[in-house]
Amino acid sequence: MVVLSFQPVQFRPPQHLPLHRPSAGNVIRCGIAEPSGEPAPLGQKTRYNDGFFDRAFMTLFARKMEKFAASAKAGTDTKKKGWWNLDYESFVDVSKRVMQGRSRMQQQQVVREVLLSMLPPGAPAQFRKLFPPTKWAAEFNAALTVPFFDWLVGPSEVIEVEVNGVKQRSGVHIKKCRYLENSGCVGMCVNMCKIPTQDFFTNEFGLPLTMIPNFEDMSCDMVYGQVPPPFEEDPVSKQPCFPDICSMANPSSNVCHKLQA
Repeated sequence: MVVLSFQPVQFRPPQHLPLHRPSAGNVIRCGIAEPSGEPAPLGQKTRYNDGFFDRAFMTLFARKMEKFAASAKAGTDTKKKGWWNLDYESFVDVSKRVMQGRSRMQQQQVVREVLLSMLPPGAPAQFRKLFPPTKWAAEFNAALTVPFFDWLVGPSEVIEVEVNGVKQRSGVHIKKCRYLENSGCVGMCVNMCKIPTQDFFTNEFGLPLTMIPNFEDMSCDMVYGQVPPPFEEDPVSKQPCFPDICSMANPSSNVCHKLQA
């Protein structure tokens, strides 16, 4: 029997996060239907061939979120759809309805409750025991993220990052986030994905995580082991809307109004 010993790492947010891209052969393509096998260029929506398990996850999350969502428009109510009739657009629609009438903090709290409802009792405490904040734990969770979250964010790859001066393969580069691409909403990206996911791993699981979305090309980098900055110090807090693609955009505001409430 081999006993593995891991030394805890002290995390301090650095000013810069060097990211190193691996070869394209390490990318998980997750059923993309584009002829190139790559996400569509910016301004075009990527086509996907979602499989059984993809739809299962979409349905599970949509059903969990539905009880927090505002009433749907006629013909779009997911409650009336069959178990396997939900697709990614249905999942995004539920997310938009969860945002309605809620503040930024309330939206994030809903996501936290949904994530906790997916786990058995005591799971966060067990996770902390299995994955203390070590380099190994950060790299292991990065490796798991690529295959298990492709249904949500699209193709991704493990990348080398630098955390507190230490190079490690605990980064995940999302080539073009499916959630942001389909919603076109900065507020949904930040309030329904980035912040609650960061907080869940950092505070519930005890494994720091920082997510760095790029709103110019809709890519995103996840850095396990990196403590996220306070919201007020995060560049996303000053991000404007996508006025041409977001149905909820406020073009007159310099900052997405969903980030201000």
